[in-house]
Amino acid sequence: MLQLNALAETGASHDDTLTLPFETRQKSRFSAVTDDGKAVGVFLLLRGQCLRSGMVLTGPEGFTVRVQAAPEPLSVVRSDDALHMARACYHLGNRHISLQILDGELRYLADHVLDHMIEGLGLGVEHRSLPFEPEAGAYHGHDH
Repeated sequence: MLQLNALAETGASHDDTLTLPFETRQKSRFSAVTDDGKAVGVFLLLRGQCLRSGMVLTGPEGFTVRVQAAPEPLSVVRSDDALHMARACYHLGNRHISLQILDGELRYLADHVLDHMIEGLGLGVEHRSLPFEPEAGAYHGHDH
């Protein structure tokens, strides 16, 4: 098993890809299999760090692996009404839900109870399988 433990520059060239769901990308230590079938162990030195799509991990002898967010079941809310979207973000954030906030669009891991709440706020919810890249949070820097 290859040990990956250092982060290279995002977007750097890479030898393989590691496609992972959000739950796994939040962990500091885990085993996985790359898209090309190599068994790897990820051991991040900084705990609490979330792996983002495009990050490159390095291993022995310069072997590099690019992280990619896996498509997963998401609830997607769309609206041009900024007040409705702000209310949705407020109520979801108040429940400590990880959110991906885009221009006119809000995404969270699919949850029928949360969908019902959002519909009660007057917004529609659709379900899609997409990569999930939630906000890092005010205490963890800002990602684009």
